Amino acid sequence: MTEHSKGLIRDLTLRIILTEKGINFFIKHNKKLNRFRMADDQEEYGISLDTFAPLSVQRMLLIDYISKIEISRAEFISKRQEVMDLTKLIVYGILYKQLDMSIYKKILDSTLIKNWNRNNPGSIIDERTHINETYLEKVIKDNELQVNSVKQTLLSPILTRINSDNNLLPEEKQLRYFICEKFLNTLRPSIWFILSRFKTSKDYLFLLTDIREVLYEFLQKTKIAEYLSLMIMELVSNAENTNMQKFVKKTYKDNINLESLVTDQQMRNKVIKEMKEKKDYLYLTWKIGGKSSSISSRYRLQVILYNRESEYRQVKQLIDDTKGINLKKKSLTDFYRESPDKLINTELGLYYLSYLSEACEKVNVRFDSVVNQIVKSDLTVITLNLFF
Repeated sequence: MTEHSKGLIRDLTLRIILTEKGINFFIKHNKKLNRFRMADDQEEYGISLDTFAPLSVQRMLLIDYISKIEISRAEFISKRQEVMDLTKLIVYGILYKQLDMSIYKKILDSTLIKNWNRNNPGSIIDERTHINETYLEKVIKDNELQVNSVKQTLLSPILTRINSDNNLLPEEKQLRYFICEKFLNTLRPSIWFILSRFKTSKDYLFLLTDIREVLYEFLQKTKIAEYLSLMIMELVSNAENTNMQKFVKKTYKDNINLESLVTDQQMRNKVIKEMKEKKDYLYLTWKIGGKSSSISSRYRLQVILYNRESEYRQVKQLIDDTKGINLKKKSLTDFYRESPDKLINTELGLYYLSYLSEACEKVNVRFDSVVNQIVKSDLTVITLNLFF
């Protein structure tokens, strides 16, 4: 993560749509909610932030308060780093949540817990066991030294493994050390309570070995955050240029050379200002945390980019109507290869797409992309789907 993840991000308005859990929390604490009409033409309840701390947004994500985040702007390039950071914190948030579930399941399925349950039928530990995590958090804090000892025992072989990887630069190794510690610090208190409680069990070290492998597996998945953020910015850059071209053609006819939108920053700024005045925006949406019904308990992240020049309801009707002659549906790869637009960087787009696809495949994250083009309204909707 960059320096933005530690400080504040300013002048980037987020519409944060809340889950039912998030809505209930805000209502309970007398916080005012806004009703938004989103880019998908749905009315949703949430909050709007012009300045925000990335870590605060991530904490809301970790406790299941956020279902969707949306940004609407005439241009995104000036906020390139901020948008990339936002994408990364969303991906990391999903990985933190899934790692927590994976490790907890690994513990419940372990020989250590099975033996405990067999010998203590009145105090069974399983997925139905009600655990007061708030109480355990205090217990963990009171036994901090013991818990830290467990963390170091768990972490030490992984750090040695990272340190011996000659393919990593020193700063990359430092980043992985930090991520490992962050992974452990986001695990639920009951995990540390169980690991501390059963330190003397004969199956304890076997369980730690299994947990290390899960942790290392998720460490590899963090590469997706970087590739996805680059892919999104490439798509946004191309969409921004295309959108400006359409705006200029409609507003100025043939009085402006389209190539000048790339080479002449003063001209570009002038066009952007007029687009803002007319609210000719691109919309970038992250749909977060929904589980796929077809893929066990994987978390789904959807990233959608489109222009709301037409009402989405009309667009969706065309998309859903397989007989619609105005509809072109293709993969993102085909979209890049078939694009006649000189301002779309086909080579770079395919390069990022290739790396993202390869990174996902290596760590068992399912990735696909769909591009829906509505010829009649000159509208393109790009959707990236990731199942973690």
